[in-house]
Amino acid sequence: MRCDRLWKNARLLTMAAGTVVIERAVIACLDGRILYAGAEADAPAFETDTAIDLGGRLVTPGLIDCHTHLVFAGNRAHEFKLRLDGATYEEIARAGGGILSTVTATRAASEDDLIQAALPRLDALIASGVSTVEIKSGYGLTLDDELKMLRAAKALERLRPVRVITTLLGAHALPPEYKDRPDAYIDAVCNEMIPAAVSLASAVDVFCEGIGFSPAQTERVFQAAQAHGLRVKIHAEQLSNLHGAALAARYGALSADHLEHLDADGIEALRDAGTVSTLLPGAFYFMRETVKPPIESLRAENVPMAIATDCNPGTSPLTSLLMAMNMAATCFRLTVDECWAGVTTNAARALGRDDIGALEPGKWCDFAVWDCEQPADLVYFMGASPLHSRVFQGLPV
Repeated sequence: MRCDRLWKNARLLTMAAGTVVIERAVIACLDGRILYAGAEADAPAFETDTAIDLGGRLVTPGLIDCHTHLVFAGNRAHEFKLRLDGATYEEIARAGGGILSTVTATRAASEDDLIQAALPRLDALIASGVSTVEIKSGYGLTLDDELKMLRAAKALERLRPVRVITTLLGAHALPPEYKDRPDAYIDAVCNEMIPAAVSLASAVDVFCEGIGFSPAQTERVFQAAQAHGLRVKIHAEQLSNLHGAALAARYGALSADHLEHLDADGIEALRDAGTVSTLLPGAFYFMRETVKPPIESLRAENVPMAIATDCNPGTSPLTSLLMAMNMAATCFRLTVDECWAGVTTNAARALGRDDIGALEPGKWCDFAVWDCEQPADLVYFMGASPLHSRVFQGLPV
C-alpha cells in the first residue's frame, strides 16, 4: 500500500480507546489523512519514499483548544495589579477598565495590529502541542470590528501550521453606545452581525449571565444563528444559574462553557442533547472562584467534558493547554483519562468536528511528538512543554 509518509518506532496514544499506549507503533498518511495508526505488527505493507524514525517517543493527537479569545488588543496586567492592591472589579470598570478597555483598544487596532498581537499567544499554544484552536470575536461589539476580529483570526492559519475555528461572540458585552438598550443591541447582533459573519464563522456564542445577556436575549441570538445555518455555543452558569445551559441544549448547542453553577436539570439537558460541557479552569483559578463545576454529576450522567484555556486578557491570560490540563486535574479532580479526552476527542466534539481529535484512519494526520514517558507526564508537569515536534495535516512542522 502506498503512503506519502510513514512514521515508525512510536509509542502511540491514538485516543481511539482511552489512554492506552501502543508500543512499537507506526503512522501512515496519504494526502494529509491517516491511513493507519497502530501496532507495527498489525500494519499492512506500506511503500513510501519518506520514512521517519521517532526514536520510541510518545506520540499523541494534536491538542485542541476549543475555547479562546485569542484575538484582542491592549493589555490588562495593570488591572491585575490593582486587584491585588485591593481594588474591586466594579471600581476598575468605573475607571474605564474591564472588558470595555479591551473593546476600546481592539476598536482602535487595525486588522494587521490584531494579527501581530495574537501571533505570540498562538505560538505559545502551538508550543504546548496545539494543532487546532477556536477563536472567538467579542471585543469589537460593532459590525465592522467584529468582522475585523474574525478576519484576523482566520488570517492566523495562513501564517502558522494550525487550524483555526472561528466563532462570532457579538453578544459578549453591552457596548457603551447601547447603554440601557440591550434589546436594541441584540437586534444589531441578530440582524446585522450574524448575516454578515456567515462566511467567516462556523458558530455563534453568547455570554448568558447577569452581567451579560438574559436567557430571552440569548434565545433570540440562537434563533438568528440557526436561521443562517450556524451552530450555537454558550458561556453559561459561570457566576450564577440562569439555566442558560439547558436553553442551549434545546437548540442543540455544540458546547456549554464554564458551568460552575450548573444544576441537575442543566446536566440532564446537556446529556440528552449530546452537548459538550467545556471546563475552563484557567478562569476559575485566575478569578479565585470557590464554586466548582459539578464534575461528579457530569461524570455520572456521561456528559462529555472538554478542557480549554479560555485565553483572554481579563480573566484567563493562559496560553498553555498543558497547564489547563493540570489545572483541571488539580482544581476539578479530573482523571488523566478525562484530561486527555478533554483536549482531544471531546474538544473536537465541542467544535462539531469529527475529522480531528484522534489518530484514526480518515482523520487529519495531526499529531504531537513528546520527550516524555507517558500521557500522565503531560498532565503532571507544570510550566513546561516537552514537545519534540509536530505534524500537521501530514507534514512535519
